[in-house]
Amino acid sequence: MRILGYLALAASAAGLLALAAGSASAQEKKLKLGTEGAYPPFNYATPDGKLAGFDIDIGNALCAEMKTECEFIVQDFDGSIPALQAGKFDAIINITITPERAEKVDFTHKYYQTPPAVAVPKDSTLAGASPEDLKGKTLGVQTSTIHANYAEDKYSSSEVKSYPTGDDARTDMANGRLDAMMDGSVILTEWLKTDAGACCKLLGTLKADPAVHGPGVGIALQKGDTELAAKLDAAIDALRANGKYKKINDKYFSFDVYGE
Repeated sequence: MRILGYLALAASAAGLLALAAGSASAQEKKLKLGTEGAYPPFNYATPDGKLAGFDIDIGNALCAEMKTECEFIVQDFDGSIPALQAGKFDAIINITITPERAEKVDFTHKYYQTPPAVAVPKDSTLAGASPEDLKGKTLGVQTSTIHANYAEDKYSSSEVKSYPTGDDARTDMANGRLDAMMDGSVILTEWLKTDAGACCKLLGTLKADPAVHGPGVGIALQKGDTELAAKLDAAIDALRANGKYKKINDKYFSFDVYGE
């Protein structure tokens, strides 16, 4: 009987240890988020090499809401979906929701939405940002973005030049190698406030095409990861409801970047 009692106690202790280990393992699991790290004010590297920006703050707030920890992994935007599919990270923060991308990845619902816009050098004589206005002009875009897709589709009479990053395109325009650049309105507006953007001006915003620009910017996940998608959707909704989204929003913007 004493041996049986010892065996029962040992089994019970082993069960408790396994339960504790499982709990600790669940708490230690991080949510790995891919980010470009070169898209200010949404995501960028500070002079000391740390990641910062609206996306980083939102990502950390989402993880806190989900009671987990965020780990951000820098990835060139052009290769972000293949990297997600390969398991380099669990999700990509800041990627526009489109039908084409939805064939490869799943999405949360949007967490922000802004219209596209066109910027030009300050001495530009262009009167507008329509395809007719930019006919024969060199238009810069970031490769693999909705802006690249839109420019190639609607601005076929322009010379559309693609760049690995938006910074590369803006630098070329500042150096006189582009007549115009297309990107998100917030990205361009914030850039124009900096010393680097002193060269240029906003030509105008564009009406978004739902077929190209989609319903907004969300978080991409591996196909079939419905559990994580549901958790992130619930966390986004919670941040909107509890005021934490507004607090982060107001740190970067003077308007509600969530959109309509």
